[in-house]
Amino acid sequence: MEPTPSLLPANHPQRELLHNEVHARPPARIRQPALLTYVAVFNEGVVREQECALLRRLPGQAALTVDDLQGNFLRLRLPGYTLKWERHTEFTRYSIVQPLPEGCGLGTREPDLLTPLATPPGWLADIPGRTFAAIQLAMVEDTIEPPAAALAQARTWLGEHTVVASLMGNNAHSLAVTDFWLRPCGFERMLAVCPPGTSETRAGRIAARLFELETYRLMALRALPVVKDLAPLLARSERQLADITAQLENKGASDQALLDTLVSLAGGVERATAENVYRFAATRAYDTLVTQRTNELREQPIPGTQMLGEFMQRRLSPAMATVAATAQRLASLSERITRTSALLRTRVDIATEEQNQQLLAKLTKGQEMQLRLQSTVEGLSIAAISYYVISLLLYLGKAGKAAGLPINPEMAAGALIPLVLWAVWRTTKRIHEKLHADH
Repeated sequence: MEPTPSLLPANHPQRELLHNEVHARPPARIRQPALLTYVAVFNEGVVREQECALLRRLPGQAALTVDDLQGNFLRLRLPGYTLKWERHTEFTRYSIVQPLPEGCGLGTREPDLLTPLATPPGWLADIPGRTFAAIQLAMVEDTIEPPAAALAQARTWLGEHTVVASLMGNNAHSLAVTDFWLRPCGFERMLAVCPPGTSETRAGRIAARLFELETYRLMALRALPVVKDLAPLLARSERQLADITAQLENKGASDQALLDTLVSLAGGVERATAENVYRFAATRAYDTLVTQRTNELREQPIPGTQMLGEFMQRRLSPAMATVAATAQRLASLSERITRTSALLRTRVDIATEEQNQQLLAKLTKGQEMQLRLQSTVEGLSIAAISYYVISLLLYLGKAGKAAGLPINPEMAAGALIPLVLWAVWRTTKRIHEKLHADH
């Protein structure tokens, strides 16, 4: 059979990759009641071979290769549970979905969720990387009407901490409750209550949004310690720049000393900018994702309880404002250093111009003196040349007298002095005129 002729031009090399990106990380299909264990770790310095070696330790995954992880997404169906692996630019996350163990349902007081974990013993602790988010989410089917009754049971499940909760969806299709407390075991706990009949895909989307909300919140906060570390440097640099500007204004130090100090200051600020510009940009991106995921929850309030989005806004916004202010402060400091450098450069240029003018004035004065000396020398030269010419004429007159000519040599030489002087002067002038004409 002949191949079907193509109806389109040749594909771009990345067409299929870009097209399939929309399907790259599909949400899980979760059958309730379910227990979801979620761990996110920083993957700096962690290669795929290490993550692949960890995944191969799971039952039936001995044949797994690094090539299977090239798509940055992998879902494994294992005996009694599923595991999802996702690698991102800065972190890798693992999601384990298993049936909710007996005795861990709604209304239970702080149930034990660690003992019944489906993964092999010690497997979670061997995940390569550094943990920054760990959540256990229980998803149960139960009525959420009235919301206050469902919330009372959720409070019992979470313990004694103050909780935040909200009804999710425009039609209040589920209830999400958490206390955002990091427990001694290292996990946070969340609870999602969905009415009977909730589809598996909707349950998967609810879990994905809750996990992403907390993940991106923590990733956005990564810049906060950086900001605190930068505060002393910025304060010191601003004071140093103010001192340099004052010295520049009052001419309290040499230009070279000011330039050396300013270059050192600019180097420190530029280094801080280069080291943290990515972190600040990433924080803005993660903060935007938090806002998007919060909007996707389409929360509705429960009287007397703070909503998840409201809690995020009150706790996260000050930190993000601090990060943004520090980034702006760093950029402003760099701009002010640039302006101060321009002022110092202008001052140096003006001083150099003044030195050049003084040098030119000295050169001009020297040339004038040289011309005067030259004129004096020329006058002396005319006298000397005339003296030698008259001496020659005197000797010539004496020779003529000795030969019998009726000549008085001294009288003749004295009479010729004006003529000789004029002739020598005229000759010198013609030589000068010719030299000027050549130039």
